[in-house]
Amino acid sequence: MTKKDLGLLVLIIVVGAIVALINPRFLLPINLANTANLVGMFGLSALGQAFVIVTGGIELSVGSVIALTGVLFVDLVANQDVAWPIAVLLMLVLGAVIGLAHGLLITKLKMQPFVVTLCGLLIYRGFARFYTGDSTAGFGFGQSFPTLEFLAAGRSFGVPNSFIALIIIGAIMWVVMHRSIFGRHLYAVGKNEEAARYSGIKTDAVIIAAYVICQVLTVVASIYFAMYTRSIAPSAHGNFYELYAIAAAVLGGFSLRGGEGSIVGALLGVVLLQELQNLVNLLGIPSSLNFAVMGSVILIGVLADQQFSSYRQRAAAAKGRAPAAAEQPAAG
Repeated sequence: MTKKDLGLLVLIIVVGAIVALINPRFLLPINLANTANLVGMFGLSALGQAFVIVTGGIELSVGSVIALTGVLFVDLVANQDVAWPIAVLLMLVLGAVIGLAHGLLITKLKMQPFVVTLCGLLIYRGFARFYTGDSTAGFGFGQSFPTLEFLAAGRSFGVPNSFIALIIIGAIMWVVMHRSIFGRHLYAVGKNEEAARYSGIKTDAVIIAAYVICQVLTVVASIYFAMYTRSIAPSAHGNFYELYAIAAAVLGGFSLRGGEGSIVGALLGVVLLQELQNLVNLLGIPSSLNFAVMGSVILIGVLADQQFSSYRQRAAAAKGRAPAAAEQPAAG
């Protein structure tokens, strides 16, 4: 755990203590379980976003992909009589194809990640609305899928299965990002793509893989969201969820410039965001201010990142000058 992660953990504990003092309902088991469930679902998409941001990119189509794949998944399972494991596999393949397309457009056609993923945000939302005729997709009355419902929306030992899935997938992604050659290549590309290319790293393949991982994890999150809501209005489902993912990653120490951040930090960022959302609800603050809170959090996170980077640069420069100064002969 880095100093950033430790500081974020302390902040989470302090905010949690303050919320609990103001409103003791914060510590009720049902509230903690509901918060853990939301952490699990939003955390999965935040992990995916982290892989893209560390390369210096961004993925703005997360919310629209959640809407599109959620609509398709519900329709396949509820109306087309497709076995849910096959439906899950089909959605994961679709997510991988979307990630591959984004990666190819960015690396081969040299398009800006912002432009590519912004277009994706509009396209996938449009397809979702067209597919349903702009109507709500959901499960029929009396339809039940016990195994799927338990895995996606149930609890084990009182802990939401979505949160357990986040911990398991987060551990795997931690190994991939922090203990593998591919992970080192991700950071190298984010720090300096041209230098990474000259050092022999296949930068295009690394960037494409990052977008594929992002969209596959987004699809996993979309299935949990679909089973949580059980009905999906394609015009609104998943709106601004990409902001949750970006905010969590930034709070967790991922620099929008690329080349920095940790999986543990991203997970802690999700916890802090949901803690703040819970604070808004428990204090009776109008839900319309949720996005104002999120925007403020992103702004503070970016400012803190810039100040921290500037401090490190000044510290490194001062350390570099110290030996030279010490070697100078005394006057006279």
